[in-house]
Amino acid sequence: MITAAEYGHTSWELSVQVDQKDGDEGMRFKLRVKGDLHIGGLMLKLVEKIKAPQDWSDHALWWEQRKCWLLKTHWTLDKYGIQADADLRYTPQHKPLLLQLPNMKTVKMTVSFSNMVFKTVADICRALNIRRPEELSLLKPPDDPSKKKKKKEKNLFGDILDMDELTGGPGGSGGPMYSKTMTATYDPENGMPVSATSLWFGDNPMAACQPNLPPAELAKLYQQLSLVDKAINNAGWLDSSSSLMEQDIQDDDRLLLRFKYHVFFDLNPKYDGVRITQLYEQGRWSILLEEIDCTDEEMLMFASLQYHICKLTLSCEPLDRSKEPEIDEVEAALSNLEVTLEGGTPDRILEDITDIPELADSLRLFRPKRLTLRPYKEYWFVFKDTTISYYKNKETSTGEPIEQFHLRGCEVVPDVNVTEKKFGIKLLLPVADGMNEVYIRCDNETQYAKWKAACILASKGKTMAYSSYKSEVRNIQSFLQMKSLAPPPGQASPNVDAMDMNAECFVSPRYSKKHKSKQLTTRILEAHQNIAGLSLMEAKMRFIQAWQSLPEFGIKYYIVRFRGSKKDEILGISYNRMIRIDMSTGLPVTTWRFANMKQWNVNWEIRQVAIEFDQNVTTAFSCVSCDCKVVHEFIGGYIFLSTRSKDQNETLDEDLFHKLTGGQD
Repeated sequence: MITAAEYGHTSWELSVQVDQKDGDEGMRFKLRVKGDLHIGGLMLKLVEKIKAPQDWSDHALWWEQRKCWLLKTHWTLDKYGIQADADLRYTPQHKPLLLQLPNMKTVKMTVSFSNMVFKTVADICRALNIRRPEELSLLKPPDDPSKKKKKKEKNLFGDILDMDELTGGPGGSGGPMYSKTMTATYDPENGMPVSATSLWFGDNPMAACQPNLPPAELAKLYQQLSLVDKAINNAGWLDSSSSLMEQDIQDDDRLLLRFKYHVFFDLNPKYDGVRITQLYEQGRWSILLEEIDCTDEEMLMFASLQYHICKLTLSCEPLDRSKEPEIDEVEAALSNLEVTLEGGTPDRILEDITDIPELADSLRLFRPKRLTLRPYKEYWFVFKDTTISYYKNKETSTGEPIEQFHLRGCEVVPDVNVTEKKFGIKLLLPVADGMNEVYIRCDNETQYAKWKAACILASKGKTMAYSSYKSEVRNIQSFLQMKSLAPPPGQASPNVDAMDMNAECFVSPRYSKKHKSKQLTTRILEAHQNIAGLSLMEAKMRFIQAWQSLPEFGIKYYIVRFRGSKKDEILGISYNRMIRIDMSTGLPVTTWRFANMKQWNVNWEIRQVAIEFDQNVTTAFSCVSCDCKVVHEFIGGYIFLSTRSKDQNETLDEDLFHKLTGGQD
């Protein structure tokens, strides 16, 4: 027995706020505890004192001052550093959250507020049947919307969909919306289906495209964004290695679920119906709201694809699978295994290793850094292996070239305008201090397709001997045909009255002001004739591929201050490079490729990111628009995702991901 005095010296009163799970008002309790009491024992004493008939299994302790969860139940109060002034909260770990999907549809889900955001996003994607959840993350809206704005958004994009009712339980505990094995799940107690039978066979509401907004409503959402505005918006990405509660996210807050890393891996129409649709929707809205720049010709191409997809989505004709050839999945698996055992996939097989094809043509060259009176000058070009050599003329091609371009590790950017017969290739060649720009101009579509396909393969270290060269040429030619606004030969001019939808719904508000409605309808229908034979899934895939081909695709902007500089600048981070941009002019200053990166680290005391490239090139910067952890996570995330292979299992190496993205600093 200890005396009352001794008891007072070794114990103290701890105040704990208890949140009811069913939404009732919270209660506050005071418990007499000691420092050697572990967290599990504290929760047990708390539940015994509450004496309420409720399931407390999902509750955990949250320390308000330190903004951390007390999830290690075997740790004592002394080990956590909890004293009498600590304000603890006994609250559910799973809470409701409003998520705006890439298609602008808002859903309400019960998600974990105690897990890392990385795992929370994986659970969300599992409930929505989106594969590869490492490509997505959660983004805070740039402004906290008022209740009035929330109400307006609800009218624009429909009612909020409650995912807990659709998936059969909080957080999708009843299973994913659609099982790719099409296996029905039943409740073990009453034998009833856990989810609607329509969801077993892919009738998933998330796989259907949203209807286009009227032009007046679209104009309300549109706002012209500068690079600084884009940098402010990108500052809202959540830290994937921290929980939602640690980042001040509360119940029923609104977050945006978006594809964060623009490396879309292993898109398979058989399993990725929802993923492809959400990718298409994110690309569609980035075009309509001009979050990414595109030319007038590209805007019409995207508009024709949207019109085609919208037309197929609204058609009531059922999908006729009787005409499709039946594929034995066992035979297909055995065929793939046979190809693998014989030495790789078919696109890696060489046609003739002893005879590597060459290209030789008369092309025009332009070097932006050289001051010349004639921007483009004609030379004789020879493409061999992964190198381009150019000569004064064909007769001098047997001697020494004027210059050689080694394309391994370069970046190939299209510079095309089919209407104006402009077929250019922009090459960004890696050098010690960044990238050098070279422009090559072709004469026609066929020449352009051959040379661009060769450049793309050479940038990956491959030659034209690979069998994928011919398919790459065909893909480029079909893409050029899709961008052509003229109807195919032999087809009559489109009937403008046949378009039963408003053409201004498929282009950005700024572009729609340039043209009259009838003129815009005619041009969209002319472009539509080139893709009228595509199926719904093929059209979505074509849209995604065209979106990926835009020069500004996937670039996230941040305001930074480089070491030694006295002014703020813009840093653009893409899936394969970093771009230093002058804030006043918006022009790129230097480009560094991730392929040339040797190492990077963060000085967490001064919050500065330092990067070292090949040939002893180093750079360092501090972040102005956001925490340096956001930029550090982007760099590490892209490097992690670039190492993925098709042999990778569905389970991710989460430890490696968080090590690369700074989660274990």
